[in-house]
Amino acid sequence: MNLFNVYPLFSINPVKAQGSFLWDDKGEKYLDFYGGHAVISIGHNHPYYQNKLKDQLEKISFYSNSVQNELQTELAEKLGKISGYEDYNLFLCNSGAEANENALKLASFHNGKSKVLYFSGSFHGRTSAAVSVTDNPKIVAPVNFSERFIKSEWNDIKQLEEIFEAQGNEISSVIIEGIQGVGGIMIPKAEFLSKIKELCEKYNSVLILDEVQSGYGRSGYFFSHQEFGIEPDIITTAKGMGNGFPIGGVLIHPKFQATNGLLGTTFGGNHLACAAAIAVLDVIKDENLIKNVQEMGGYIEDEIKDFPHVKSIRRKGLMIGIELDQDCSEVRKNLLYNHHIFTGNSNDKSVLRILPALNIRKEETDLFISALKTVLENM
Repeated sequence: MNLFNVYPLFSINPVKAQGSFLWDDKGEKYLDFYGGHAVISIGHNHPYYQNKLKDQLEKISFYSNSVQNELQTELAEKLGKISGYEDYNLFLCNSGAEANENALKLASFHNGKSKVLYFSGSFHGRTSAAVSVTDNPKIVAPVNFSERFIKSEWNDIKQLEEIFEAQGNEISSVIIEGIQGVGGIMIPKAEFLSKIKELCEKYNSVLILDEVQSGYGRSGYFFSHQEFGIEPDIITTAKGMGNGFPIGGVLIHPKFQATNGLLGTTFGGNHLACAAAIAVLDVIKDENLIKNVQEMGGYIEDEIKDFPHVKSIRRKGLMIGIELDQDCSEVRKNLLYNHHIFTGNSNDKSVLRILPALNIRKEETDLFISALKTVLENM
């Protein structure tokens, strides 16, 4: 049997990782400035994280959600405290797409409405409803398409108001990324988020903040929307939550009523996943990583903003988009193969996406800055 060939692969086979570095099967060392799509939040193989998982493996690694699991309770308490959402409830699942599926479903159960408003440039996942609110026709299969899903332009208040005026009584929820990642590090305007919140309250629609990539300290706030003082009805999270161990979560306002069987999952919130997620929260808190995010993000921007070919820097914390005056693909390849640095791209072909670990150190950022300067000066 062969693998289903859906991924364009770099000819690199990582076999070891530590901190912000990877090593391939030939012994070559690479700087990881992408973290597997913002997944590696506290660095590869952090010793505290490793020990938490090893200790849990010695006890129990999995049982279903038909029994009590005190690790779920500990995770919910710690997540509520560090995020400031202690009065919300937590539903645990396995991925960002699954978190968004459950958020959309819960919203519809809550108000009995069926339409969903999403935005241009969005990416919310590849599963049924999540892909239907993702702005990429290439990955929306015919079975996923429905006129119930309404697209509005990013940061366009006028169009937003027109859609609500025409269909607000049918709109179950509005789903928006705290910062668009795949879309090219697109940051919502404060007045845009405020208007969404206002219209959701007026029309009894649910505001879902997708913080799958922009959450967990990535933006310099625990959740990126907190910079704007917005309180969503539902918040979804995943990527940085388990530092590589699959886990997702839905933070749910107390106005939503839970009933037995309303939501469910086999693997979500299992013992190992919870141990990983608890370790991540402990490290973020104990090592003051959100402060580090703010400092290192600002340092990187200051150092690279005047480099040749750089048009603009789109940044919140360590969620960074470097907009070039041309397609970034050759720059990305040059950084990878000639300087051994992993970076990312986006649907905006000119934007190089940077998502290093939250505990990145200055000497590691300097390696990236020096390499980027060399590449851009030699273009």
